[in-house]
Amino acid sequence: MPLPRDLVRSLPKVVLHDHLDGGLRPETVIDLCRELGIEPPGADGQQVADWFHDAADSGSLPAYLSTFERTVSLMQSAAHLRRIAREFVEDMAADGVVYAETRWAPHQHTGAGLSLDQAVQAVQDGLDEGVAAVEAGGGRIVVGQLLCYLRHLEPSDDLVEIALARRGRAPAHADASTGAGPARPAASAGVVGLDLAGPEVGFPASRFAAQFSRARAEGLRVTLHAGEADGPASIADALDTGAERLGHGVRLVEDLDGDVLGPVAARVLRERICLEVCPSSNLQTGVATTIAEHPVGRLHDSGFALALSSDNRLMSRTCTSRETSLVAETLGWGVEELEQIALFALSSGFAPAPLRDALAEEVVRPAHAEARR
Repeated sequence: MPLPRDLVRSLPKVVLHDHLDGGLRPETVIDLCRELGIEPPGADGQQVADWFHDAADSGSLPAYLSTFERTVSLMQSAAHLRRIAREFVEDMAADGVVYAETRWAPHQHTGAGLSLDQAVQAVQDGLDEGVAAVEAGGGRIVVGQLLCYLRHLEPSDDLVEIALARRGRAPAHADASTGAGPARPAASAGVVGLDLAGPEVGFPASRFAAQFSRARAEGLRVTLHAGEADGPASIADALDTGAERLGHGVRLVEDLDGDVLGPVAARVLRERICLEVCPSSNLQTGVATTIAEHPVGRLHDSGFALALSSDNRLMSRTCTSRETSLVAETLGWGVEELEQIALFALSSGFAPAPLRDALAEEVVRPAHAEARR
């Protein structure tokens, strides 16, 4: 019997792959368009949601990515970035998410005069405001930023410098009166790592080898998009470039022949590389035509480490609870499988370990135990 969707929504979830510019509320799109004197792609929230979903439902990654021109154009001021980041946190908390990393490409947000660092600060301000609002309402959530390089742009050292300068915020504090007590999250974890996004075919990750090599040497965490629009060779290139996690990675299934693993698949399994799987967006970009045909089931059954996320909530008209429900219903997963997915995703997060450990011990396991009653 499928798990009720209300139950799935109530379970604590971990989001490792969600793009800030792909998760705007439809109503926010309308507000910001009108503020900027731009005609919105719909008269109300429903029409805007339909427009983005239909435009992204193209069957190819380049066509899917073209919809971001609309959202990025609305994210060129500190005020707009701050609002969208704050709403990201609020929407994650409303979806039962207790740990979330938002990824975005600062180079795309300097068209109106913001510097890269000013743009990152604006997003940080919004994340801090969102976490404060969630905690004021009695909730708990830990969030962090992933700064994305873009495959089709020229490599530069600036994002490594910003990430190095903005990491290392105090992860938690004890009760001031006793010096003990449960760890409490800071307003956010700040910048927690780097990513590489954008068109995969023709733009190898190795172009950025120097940047990611320095990042890893300095202790920065790295996740790279690979294995979505290209196959195992792209995944191998991402791993050689320093990837600790793979954004999508689902075309790894092409390196499986029955129970026999090819060299790339064997490496991913051996090193417990987390695959950040986003089923609905993969259907839109042509990885599969249905959830039943999606590689997530075969990869899970073969022992690969997975995390489920929403990727682009606006373009895919989805959320992580919906993604989780779709997979659970199709594959017959129960609460135990979802707990396993959430806990592994949490262990693969890039925020400081004390923050993640507190969530695993105090939130994830008790919540799932309660759900089994």
